[in-house]
Amino acid sequence: MDLYAYQEEVVERALQGENIIIWLPTGGGKTRAAVYVAKRHLQTTPQAKVVVLVNKVHLVDQHYSKEFKPHLGRDYTLVPVSGDTEQKDFFGKVVEDSDVVICTAQILYNAMINTEETKHVELSDITLLIIDECHHTHKESPYNKIMRCYVEKKLKKEQRLPQILGLTASPGTGGANILERAVEHVLQICANLDSAIVSTKKYNPELKKNVPRPIKSFDIVEKRLQDPFGEHLKWMMQLIHDFMNLPPDVTLRECGTQEYEADVVTLRKRGVEEDNRLLSQCAYHLRKYNDALLINDTLQMMDAYCSLEEFYNTMSNRAIDGTDIFLLGLFQGGNTEIFITCLDMCMILIYVLGHIEISSKYYCPFYTENQLELKRFAKDSRFENPKMAKLESILLKQFCPGVQSRGILFSKTRKSIHCLNNWVLSNGALKEAGIKAAILTGAGNGITYMTQHEQADTIRNFRQGTVNLLISTSVAEEGLDIPECNLVVRYGLLTNEIAQQQASGRARAKNSQYSVVAQAGGREQHREIKNEHLEELTRIAIDKVQGMTPHEFRVKITKLQREAIISWRVAESQKAEKRSRHIASSVQLLCQNCFQSVALGSDIKLVDGAHYVNVNPEFKRKYKVGGQVMLTRSFEDWEPGQTIICNNGNCNQQWGFEMKYKDTALLPNLAIKHFALETPEGRRTVKKWKDISFTVEDFSFEEYCQFHFPDLFD
Repeated sequence: MDLYAYQEEVVERALQGENIIIWLPTGGGKTRAAVYVAKRHLQTTPQAKVVVLVNKVHLVDQHYSKEFKPHLGRDYTLVPVSGDTEQKDFFGKVVEDSDVVICTAQILYNAMINTEETKHVELSDITLLIIDECHHTHKESPYNKIMRCYVEKKLKKEQRLPQILGLTASPGTGGANILERAVEHVLQICANLDSAIVSTKKYNPELKKNVPRPIKSFDIVEKRLQDPFGEHLKWMMQLIHDFMNLPPDVTLRECGTQEYEADVVTLRKRGVEEDNRLLSQCAYHLRKYNDALLINDTLQMMDAYCSLEEFYNTMSNRAIDGTDIFLLGLFQGGNTEIFITCLDMCMILIYVLGHIEISSKYYCPFYTENQLELKRFAKDSRFENPKMAKLESILLKQFCPGVQSRGILFSKTRKSIHCLNNWVLSNGALKEAGIKAAILTGAGNGITYMTQHEQADTIRNFRQGTVNLLISTSVAEEGLDIPECNLVVRYGLLTNEIAQQQASGRARAKNSQYSVVAQAGGREQHREIKNEHLEELTRIAIDKVQGMTPHEFRVKITKLQREAIISWRVAESQKAEKRSRHIASSVQLLCQNCFQSVALGSDIKLVDGAHYVNVNPEFKRKYKVGGQVMLTRSFEDWEPGQTIICNNGNCNQQWGFEMKYKDTALLPNLAIKHFALETPEGRRTVKKWKDISFTVEDFSFEEYCQFHFPDLFD
């Protein structure tokens, strides 16, 4: 294997057995350098075992097929392992029988905490641990959980720990704006990885020659002069503000911003916890209106309209009191198909009169055609988002008939990239320019996610040229290796300096373009400029760390490691204390939509350390089933059933889904975010099961069978 001189420089200390982080820009050949270190390690280390960790599933196959297998496959046994491969079920055996294993970090961590012999792996089984995109080694990431185990063993002076090789293009500043804090952040990354950070010094000119930066442009648009669609949405939101009687201590920030979204999320939580359904439901609907405003600012007006229409179509059969009828009537107006009896109408009038002072501006919610008005505005091309026209001109400038171009269009959400893809497909000018687009999102479950196979197919088609415009979320920012890409567009994004550097590094072709589409004086433009300053601050901070003497550096990171372990132990102790704060039987689970009590904490059991299920046979009366849940992968001991929905009148709040466990037990698998907890200290909400205040016992399959099939145990 031949390396550039700058690559030889950065691997020198790793070849001597030191723990290091290689810091090279995107496209600088970090992975190739890692392959070189792995090969030398395999050649010189007795019973060598190399494990390569990645943080995204599609990088498993990319590293295996493009880098490690071509250079190591002839002499060594290599195995790629991801969530949808069978090897994960006997991962310990795979590591034992292989020379090189490439996998996601979560798979290795799961193996480290699994006690089954065929699945278990110890850090001492590994001699070289390569960590790709290692700047993610912080907080509770799988990378950091693995390295926390490493650091604990190191501080206890346990032997036979693997050598660490980290790879990153962008350590970042950790949110710091001043040099001292940025240095602390870089030192913390080094401490978490127990590694020094190295970069090229002598051969920097060669690096710049081989990894040219793209030509950057700010493609600025002026704010549209008229926005009747957005103004009408804000007027409707004001009606909801007045209707729900905001508490005097609550101030909502500007509509159509991320700050407003945070405010109404907090407001909904407060409404649930204070048993104030008026407040919680109004806040829930306001978030949907705010989403529409954000979409209107980034995409087409019709995309914003459709997002609201889709939401209210799902809510039209869920009216359970006057609040719901007011909110549905406000949007759907005369089009709503809610049948209101005289008694219902009296209830609504009493409800409305009790909450707002009737004046001329309030007479309309049940009779005006707000939905039709919004749709009319959305179809009027005079008021369309100017960012879309700017995006079209950027694409047309780069893609021409007969010109081989390849680009990536980054946007924030899965929703936005689907909308952008539909826009490209329906745009005649872009079709004539030869643009063949495809979307790329993260792997997961649901219609807006992609399976791992779909991800792989899309990336393969992009490399081969069958697709020449990738419309992607941040999943493509890191690690995607496409040297021919000559256009990167960041559209409607507010991200940190790491994401900015990663995205710009996707444009690697000669004279490639990096475009930021932003409104004049808007947040995207300000953030991009700020990120440029933070990128330079990162470089200076790394220089400071590299300038420390070996003794000074080692003292500092050892201190940080000890502090991190102590902080983690304290946090774990606090979690354990929190989980025993209440007796499980003293906590009730309430549907977060209708506030009906539906279960006790003692009804909940934990299956395989991952699934929280209700084992009380009476619980089945509390829900009804919906459609079949379709997952993109199969599991060893269970399979999904139908969705479960609140059975209290018209509530219809989704709670989770039934799961069939070991082909025998049909268990309601609950998502805690859809419930409120009534505890002896008051009502509260949590997003994840790990945040509950009572202990959940493990599910016993034997006890379940003894209860449901007693005849088998006579």
